[in-house]
Amino acid sequence: MKLDPRTYDRALSCVHCGLCLPACPTYLQTGHEAEGPRGRIQLMRGLSDGQIDPTKKVREHLDSCLNCRACETACPSGVVYHEIIEETRDRMARHDRENPPAFESYRGVLRWFVRNVVTHPTRLKISIAPIRLLQKSGVYPLLEKFRVMELLPAPLRKMEQMLPARGPVWPRMLPRFTGAKGMDAVLVALQNTAIIGKSGASRYGSGQTGRATRKTVGFFAGCVGSVFYDRVNRMAIEILSASGVDVYTPPQQGCCGAIHKHGGDLERARDLARANIDLFLPRDGTAIDYIVTNIGGCGSTLKEYDVLLRDDPVYSGLAAEFRRRYRDISQMLMELTLPEMKFPVNLTAAYQDACHLAHAQGVREGPRELLGRVPGLMLVPLGESDLCCGAAGMYNLEQPGMASELGDRKLDQVAAAKVDVMITGNAGCAAHLAAQAKTRGLKLRIVHPVELIHQAMFGEKRKEKYLTQRR
Repeated sequence: MKLDPRTYDRALSCVHCGLCLPACPTYLQTGHEAEGPRGRIQLMRGLSDGQIDPTKKVREHLDSCLNCRACETACPSGVVYHEIIEETRDRMARHDRENPPAFESYRGVLRWFVRNVVTHPTRLKISIAPIRLLQKSGVYPLLEKFRVMELLPAPLRKMEQMLPARGPVWPRMLPRFTGAKGMDAVLVALQNTAIIGKSGASRYGSGQTGRATRKTVGFFAGCVGSVFYDRVNRMAIEILSASGVDVYTPPQQGCCGAIHKHGGDLERARDLARANIDLFLPRDGTAIDYIVTNIGGCGSTLKEYDVLLRDDPVYSGLAAEFRRRYRDISQMLMELTLPEMKFPVNLTAAYQDACHLAHAQGVREGPRELLGRVPGLMLVPLGESDLCCGAAGMYNLEQPGMASELGDRKLDQVAAAKVDVMITGNAGCAAHLAAQAKTRGLKLRIVHPVELIHQAMFGEKRKEKYLTQRR
């Protein structure tokens, strides 16, 4: 289980000061040293040095880590913790393939399902189509009323709860290309050219005749996002188009690799990274100036393709270019000149910092500034805003106990803030907290910043066409 020397050096940079502990969700819940970053680093060093074995107890402490990266924000020594935990999990997975552990229960099946169904949009659509048909037929509410769903195993029950209450039986694909709209958009595009400047890489830069003043955004929809939150994606594309940029959405795209990267399958994550680089930075020189996603969890992985592929002689340079062009949707909108927000959105709301936006990408102020422009919207501070809610990819399926505790902790803060709406920039957070609110009998509306910006730009009627349904 020996770690790469570069990764091991990350572990050596920890000085055991303990400043990470108040930022670690699992340590706050348990108070256990091995449930905090510095304790886990010691365990991972011990595994790498061969001083300890990957026993069930050791694995429990490492598996309970959310990889939320709050410790990285708090660390004065700059320890890049996520690289250590991700590579350790990868090493343990390799070890398990050669020496299957006797204590592995349902988790192997669950991981197979998530990696081979959930992360493939078409397979995911097929898997949820029966539930959607039950919802459309009116049978599903009866099953819930008579508590039939409670008979499902805990992971499947959690998946069922996270499914948005309404949606199409078969979500249609996003348009492959959406041009900048209208004469107003042309004027905005001219302003954006002055603000952003020309593309820095001539190989991929916008040089086509008639498009020298416009930029092209490559839109990354996400695997789960493209199925459960496709309306939010459509809103984002409409906003980008109205802001004077062309939007290209490759139809072949799938998973970003986040679930594989965080869960111990780095090689599969690298394969997905290469596939996405080929789609968004094609060798024919197709002009894509920026790569944008709505989903904070996907974005953190997209932004780190350069580290994931640092040893690949073919893709390392392309991965660095991919990172340079990547933007979270809020960052992209901050760089553009948006159409006027002329429709008031009279709500009181709290913004929750998704971990992989705030800690992994450092995106904090942009979403708040954009929301501050929405007329009528009152933002209320949320206590422990950047403490993990417990979603963390497939963590809430593998560690339902801790995930529920952290979800309840977040919902308690939302209740204390006395708001109508909670806003978050990550689909996983929204799904997990909606499910947790449902189990508590709470009616909480959870939206993406894009939804409120779209409503402010285009009005209530247009909003109804796109808005993600509340639970």
